[in-house]
Amino acid sequence: MQITVSGLPGSGTTTISRLLAEYYELELISSGEIFRRMAKEKRMNLAEFGAMAEKDPSIDLAIDKNQRAIIRSQDNLVLESRLAGHMAAGVPNVLKIWIKAPLPVRVKRIQRREKSASFDEEFKKTVLREKSEALRYINYYNIDIGDLSIYDIVIDSEKWSQYQTLDILRVAIDSLIGPQ
Repeated sequence: MQITVSGLPGSGTTTISRLLAEYYELELISSGEIFRRMAKEKRMNLAEFGAMAEKDPSIDLAIDKNQRAIIRSQDNLVLESRLAGHMAAGVPNVLKIWIKAPLPVRVKRIQRREKSASFDEEFKKTVLREKSEALRYINYYNIDIGDLSIYDIVIDSEKWSQYQTLDILRVAIDSLIGPQ
């Protein structure tokens, strides 16, 4: 089984990906974690590293090339990244999930995760980061990140807890593959 999980920052993709990987005993590969680690290695925050990636396409292109190779060569995985669904284009039987949530909800989650004191500051950083990413996706691949038509399931993580969201996704997945 191959599952991609995508969504904007703070939507819950990492949490849901971990829960899905654990429940179905799949390997989890998170490109967001790779990007965060690269930013940390450069001693930059995500916004700064994103701005650098705008000027140096090799950063995104290397991560995305790796995603395409993984999804084409490996079974039994959850691939989590903003573009994972797009990177799986042309690969049969991949379930593509998009997790969404309103911007203020996502910013509050990011603020909690990053232990940031200021909602307004985190809001500005998140908006800048999303604009930077959207620009890069258009420039590199002609992908409009707001077009959700490629996804099999789109679910709003504001409405349900992480475990309720997992339950909803399990029902959908189990209806396709049968219960585990």
